[in-house]
Parts: sequence; structure tokens; C-alpha cells
Amino acid sequence: MPSNIRTILCPVNLRHAALDTRAYEIALHQAQIYSSFLNVVTVAPEIERNLNIYDSKKYWGEKLQEFLTAFPPGDVAHKAEVLTGAVHRAIVRYATDIEADLIVMESANPRVRDYLLGTTASHVVTHALCSVYVVR
Repeated sequence: MPSNIRTILCPVNLRHAALDTRAYEIALHQAQIYSSFLNVVTVAPEIERNLNIYDSKKYWGEKLQEFLTAFPPGDVAHKAEVLTGAVHRAIVRYATDIEADLIVMESANPRVRDYLLGTTASHVVTHALCSVYVVR
């Protein structure tokens, strides 16, 4: 990897976070190695499936903070943010906006081991302007 990795983006699917945190752990490790800024994001749906969630962005923001409390980034400079919209598009758009040098993300739903590359990861790999590290 190039030595000029200043900004890393790690999208976290909080619905799967209990099953697998490897992408986050790798992103955190890369941020430590390169002294990079780590952006940890999750994407809230525009229309929430759970009708008991009235403020989707607030709800997922609290869940993201719980995740970071459970898996603290230590001394790595970081920012946590909740994006909205279609996951694949939101990740690519945010990576472009922050001028990310690297995206570290899961390959697919950790419960589905048959897929080589999920649709979200496939879209991000195809459309991102930076390198994408896909964790299997």
C-alpha cells in the first residue's frame, strides 16, 4: 500500500457488527500504521424497516457510539458519522467528499458465506475513486 494514506473510511453495518468486526479491526490497524484519520460510518435507511424507530439517524448514531465504546479506536484520530440513503451510493459519495485514500469494508453479509463479493462491496470497488480493501 502507498505510504500516503491520510484518510481511511470504514463503513460498518451495525446489523452484522456482532458477527464480524474484522474490517473495522483492519481499518484501525491501518490507521495506526499510517497515522491516518479514520472515518467510521454506518448508513441509516431512508425508510426504516422497524416502525418503532422514529428518528433513524439518531437511533443508528447511538448504535454507532455503542459500537465504538465496545471497540474503542484508542489513540487513532477518528470521526463517527451516520449517512443516509442507499448504502452503496452513500459510501462512494462520502469517500469522495472526504477524499478518502482507502476504504476498508466487509465483502458481504457475514451470515452468507457463499458469495465471493456482495452487491454493496462490488459497487464500491467499481465506483470508488480510491483503493478499497475488501475483507473476506
